[in-house]
Amino acid sequence: MQGVTLTVALVGSVLVLLLRPPYALAAYIAGLIWYPDYLRITIGTLDISAGRIVVTVLLLRCLCSDEIRKNFRWSRLDTLVALSMVVYVGVYCLANPLLSMAFENRAGFLMDTWLAYMAARFIVTDKETLTSFMKVTAVVLVALAILGVAESATGRFFFLGLKRFRPWRTPLGDETIVKARWGLGRANGPFSHSIMFGGCFVMFLPLVWALRHHRGYWGKLAYPFSVTAIIGALSSMSSGPWSMLIVTVFCLALEKYKRWAKVVLASFVMLCFVVGAISNRPFYHVLYSYADIVGGDWYQRVKLIDSAIQDFGKWWLAGSGGKDPGWGARYNAPTDTNNEFIKAGIQYGLLGIITLCAVLAEAFRGLIRASRQTENMELKSLYWAMGCTLAGVIVLWQGVSFFGQMPSIFY
Repeated sequence: MQGVTLTVALVGSVLVLLLRPPYALAAYIAGLIWYPDYLRITIGTLDISAGRIVVTVLLLRCLCSDEIRKNFRWSRLDTLVALSMVVYVGVYCLANPLLSMAFENRAGFLMDTWLAYMAARFIVTDKETLTSFMKVTAVVLVALAILGVAESATGRFFFLGLKRFRPWRTPLGDETIVKARWGLGRANGPFSHSIMFGGCFVMFLPLVWALRHHRGYWGKLAYPFSVTAIIGALSSMSSGPWSMLIVTVFCLALEKYKRWAKVVLASFVMLCFVVGAISNRPFYHVLYSYADIVGGDWYQRVKLIDSAIQDFGKWWLAGSGGKDPGWGARYNAPTDTNNEFIKAGIQYGLLGIITLCAVLAEAFRGLIRASRQTENMELKSLYWAMGCTLAGVIVLWQGVSFFGQMPSIFY
């Protein structure tokens, strides 16, 4: 499969060089969505994905193009993202005794995150560019949703057999993927897990919905495209994307009643304290017990938070060197750190969590500021859609940490 991966990388590189910037970015995202990240090109101890090659070429094109560079303006969010990368790389390398392996790991991490972020920042500088990008991405998601429905309905997983070609030798854990729920399969597609598959649809759903303001047939297509994205998310049969979908749709519906947004947020915070006081349990114990929509293992998520609090003194300074702290084994549960915020703590200590929260806070702040500075209702709706995406991602992060192609899509 290395030859196939190299071919996909070469085709993707040619496309991002030849297409107009928004379509070049869409081609990169389409490659991430449709080609499994676990199929790598192995060079010595390095495992290079097709996406890493394509995004490198895309960013080099942006840096070499005067037309693209002239529209770029450095922002406070860029500064915070850059600082977070310093933390994610520096702390990880300092805490890892095998420095050469740490450098290799962080090099791949930066290609998946920082390079993807900067390529998007160089290209998406106005509403027209983002709209053009989303038109192509919406069509790509429709095809992916059809695949998801087919996998869920038939129980056949068309990409699952390709996992035997991945370079690393670890248990596949396929039983957690193919196990049916309510008689339906958990659609997985080209992703590493059904949670990632469903979450991808919900991440793009608000931006697809924002296309409804576009004049012409694209505005009309926004409605069936949005429904298709919802169906694709539901085909994962996973409580993580389903919970994310509920929150995202609620936030989208709240757009018409923006004046109530602060009240809703304050009420939720107050409810957490009230629930904790009445139940005599941490509020997240109660919250997660009701978030388990389709029978997922949310008990393990609760105990993971308990363990992080219990062992705070062991990881807060420099994490655990990127190693599994073994918290899951305490409760005979999966050992993966399926919470993005706790994962940041395990890998980078308390500073990692702070920088992650700071990036999210600045992103929300920037959206609010931009919305207040314009009277254009289409732009206001677009900013709101971006905020809904971030809110949905934060919800999903309570039940899973991103891996595979998802970090690149997020950044």
